[in-house]
Amino acid sequence: MGNKYLVLLLCAICIFGCKNDEKQVVEDLVEVIEEPEEILEFGFNLENYIVKRDTIRKGDSFGEILERNNVGYPKIFNIAEKAKDTFDIRRGLQIGKPYTLLCSKDSLELAKCFIYQPNLEEYVVINFHDSIHAYTSRKPITFVEKTATGVINSNISETLEEQGLSPRLAYKMADDIYAWTIDFRRLQKGDRFKVIYTDKYIDDTIYTGVHDVKAAYFEHNKEPFYAFRFLTDSSKGIVDYFNEEAKNLRRAFLKAPVKFSRISSRYNLKRRIAVYGFKLRPHRGTDFAASIGTPIMATANGTVTKSERRGGNGNYVKIRHNATYETQYLHMSRRLVKVGQFVKQGDIIGKVGMTGNTGGPHVCYRFWKNGKEVDPFKQKLPEAKPISDSLKIEYLKFIEPVKTQLDNIHFLEDVFEDQNQPEHTIKQNDNLISLNN
Repeated sequence: MGNKYLVLLLCAICIFGCKNDEKQVVEDLVEVIEEPEEILEFGFNLENYIVKRDTIRKGDSFGEILERNNVGYPKIFNIAEKAKDTFDIRRGLQIGKPYTLLCSKDSLELAKCFIYQPNLEEYVVINFHDSIHAYTSRKPITFVEKTATGVINSNISETLEEQGLSPRLAYKMADDIYAWTIDFRRLQKGDRFKVIYTDKYIDDTIYTGVHDVKAAYFEHNKEPFYAFRFLTDSSKGIVDYFNEEAKNLRRAFLKAPVKFSRISSRYNLKRRIAVYGFKLRPHRGTDFAASIGTPIMATANGTVTKSERRGGNGNYVKIRHNATYETQYLHMSRRLVKVGQFVKQGDIIGKVGMTGNTGGPHVCYRFWKNGKEVDPFKQKLPEAKPISDSLKIEYLKFIEPVKTQLDNIHFLEDVFEDQNQPEHTIKQNDNLISLNN
């Protein structure tokens, strides 16, 4: 009897084991025949199309591109007419810009949709698969908050670049935050900084650089300088940097209308030029040499009073900032603002060029005080608008957790003070916070 029960038990185990094996085989088969993952871009599943990517070339037109992809001219004309309210395909296509064609998955490969990208973020869709419709959209933008610390050995740019961080972070601290507080040309060995900033990504994969700096701490000559970013006027989008006591760190005017430039000619009422026989030819502006196409910034908040091309000035823009100050920007290749438009400090108002009387690419920056042209570098320029009393309480409450976060970021030499660390160090911490547009 014992052997009989033992045989029955072994049979039962085998039966259940086989069933489990069959179940495992079925599960394995299910895993094998899973649907392929969708490839989504521009709001389309690219698996449903033959995808053709290219860039606009010299001589290309919308019609020629579609004709090359089996679309007839009567339909091309109809598409252009119905899409023109959204996007002018006759004038809007620029050489070098990318486009994508979604074509039918058959032997004809007939174009069904045209997608044009004027820049990394925006794209224009002209869909003519069934009915014709056109629209503009933007790729998803992600902002990732990061932190970094560093100790200066020579200059801040090298400190960042040697560690693979964007030099734009240095420019933002030097030009946007501490321009009137710290002279970055005279940093001392051993000066150190901590910064909280956000990097910008398109489609989670395309890195487009530093978006903004949330807060910074800079220790220069052992003196601490805090900076916190704060929106002071939501209707005009005005942002300033203030210290821990709510004092504005900036002046009402930027030091220069272009970045990464040099002064090629200063304001000089006694200037004499050999080409003109050393005759007295006063120079009532400051020339900043820069390559053609370099963005020109408004040096202060104000309203555009002139935007035109005239004589020796070439393309120029003039801005009234208040009852006392005006600025003017000459020799532009392009003007990007209109009369009556309000601009903020740092807004791009044009591009460097060589229009008018000029021997090389530069912007001639002219500065008026009470209606008289003066040298901006010899003026005691006003501080930027202080924070209002009503906002001060809100600001101090706003920066409290940010300052705590900043203070809790440790310098490497503080963390590893007992170890042999190089003088030139930097620490980065990223992927703290991700925000989607």
